[in-house]
Amino acid sequence: MASRLFIFLLASLAASAGWGQEATRLGEEGSSTIIGPRNLALHLGAQALMAGDSEEGVRQTLRGLQQAHGRREEEAALSNLCAGYIKLGNYTDALKYCDILLTRNDKNWRGYNNRAVVYIMTKQYEKAVADLEQGEALNPGARTLKVARAMYMDAVYPVRPEIEIDDREKQDEEDPES
Repeated sequence: MASRLFIFLLASLAASAGWGQEATRLGEEGSSTIIGPRNLALHLGAQALMAGDSEEGVRQTLRGLQQAHGRREEEAALSNLCAGYIKLGNYTDALKYCDILLTRNDKNWRGYNNRAVVYIMTKQYEKAVADLEQGEALNPGARTLKVARAMYMDAVYPVRPEIEIDDREKQDEEDPES
């Protein structure tokens, strides 16, 4: 049992050493082994947004966008900035980052989802439904798109109560003269 654990630990260390040396294999000098997220600010921003600290999330994500390594990190940062600004109620900046994201990648369903939410919140329902349809075409069944669709339906077709409560009995108790 002890030998299996030793082999597992040795294999884990070899694997992590190999990950850290990827930069050397690509010809970059001064590589080092880094354990953890490659873009710490982007990671911290996402964690803060998920924890409900939108201001810190946006602040860290803006830093992460400046340090982004490649298209994938840039798109994640742009999507998170759009979502963060929505949470802050800053729909102008949210729309700006959604638009930048969708200009760079018109196949990013999260960008359509987030932009649809901006449009719902700003009562631009025709634009919202167009973005919802585009997002649903790219990722049918996505839970966040279903939530955005429900927000749209609630805004455009609010549910009206069908039951009226008869409060005459209560009125009689309050006003004995009638």
